[in-house]
Amino acid sequence: MKRATRAVVAVLATTATLSFVVQPVQAGGKDQTLRSAAPRDLRIGTAVAGGGHHVDQPYPDPFPNDKPYRQVLAKEFNSASPENQMKWEFIHPERNKYNFGPADAIVRFARDNGQAVRGHTLLWHSQNPAWLNEGTFTEAELRKILKDHITKVVGRYKGKIHQWDVANEIFNENGEYRQENIFIRELGPGIVADAFRWAHQADPKAQLFLNDYGVEWPGVKVDAYETLAKQLLAARVPLHGFASQAHLSMRYGAPDQLAGVLQRFDNLGLKTAITELDVRMDLPEGGVPTAEQLATQATYYKTVLDACLAVDDCNSFTIWGFTDKYSWVPVFFPSEGAATVMWEDFTKKPAYYALRDTLAAARGHGHGHGHGHH
Repeated sequence: MKRATRAVVAVLATTATLSFVVQPVQAGGKDQTLRSAAPRDLRIGTAVAGGGHHVDQPYPDPFPNDKPYRQVLAKEFNSASPENQMKWEFIHPERNKYNFGPADAIVRFARDNGQAVRGHTLLWHSQNPAWLNEGTFTEAELRKILKDHITKVVGRYKGKIHQWDVANEIFNENGEYRQENIFIRELGPGIVADAFRWAHQADPKAQLFLNDYGVEWPGVKVDAYETLAKQLLAARVPLHGFASQAHLSMRYGAPDQLAGVLQRFDNLGLKTAITELDVRMDLPEGGVPTAEQLATQATYYKTVLDACLAVDDCNSFTIWGFTDKYSWVPVFFPSEGAATVMWEDFTKKPAYYALRDTLAAARGHGHGHGHGHH
């Protein structure tokens, strides 16, 4: 995409979005970043690009090699989520071998830049290594493999990780436990509670979350999580939060009932979070979004942020990468793209300004959510 084209699009889009963008209400103006605009009790995060699909792309590993990328990462965000670097296939590539270097580097970077870290993820059906998926283990062995992994990984970062996505995508769209998850299939759903207990033993201060996509609207999947959360809490399992990934597509409407969904978990005394927000769109011929598409995208981003701001203990808001240069979307959804808040050269889309101005307005109104009922 040529820069000139982008500039024109940006100007058009800015005009198109003026109708709903709130002007910043505090000093900071043009130099303000997302993290400086945000209310003090709300962490603004991003995924840190690396591993996963990046390995097959024609560029070097983004986080270690792209200095301008790291500069934006440090400046704009005060929370960081390893995109793939803590997933099983990456951090535990062989049964008796761990690959901690890349995750260690992110944790160090976060400490140096005043950022919290969200650990992602401990129990998931996807991105597991072949030795695990294709191994023949007894139930006792499999249980020990999971316990050892959680103990070792969570323990290594004890005191350095703010929140962990302990159980990721454990229900399918029918609200039933996913049988693709080797641990749930072989050991039964009770293993979910054990995973939380083991994580808590390894780091008693970390906040432990359930995390999933497709929970932005009420429905059977949300109901399944609410039922599970109540069961875990009743059994005194150390569950602290529920998170909506919020991977959105403009093929569907903006998630205007998300605040109500989050509130149901807040009512249980749980923290809530937005963990993987991006908004993909079908690109016109030539690959450049229209001004109207960019304006619509900005409203989707704002809708999700507004939902989090409306709920007392939604204290963490993370976008899944901040530049189209490294977005997972075109790799997994070939006809869609432009899902992040910045172009490939880190110039900002209307969605970026919609987030920044909404944060600044919330902070300006003395928005101190999170001091409610605990």
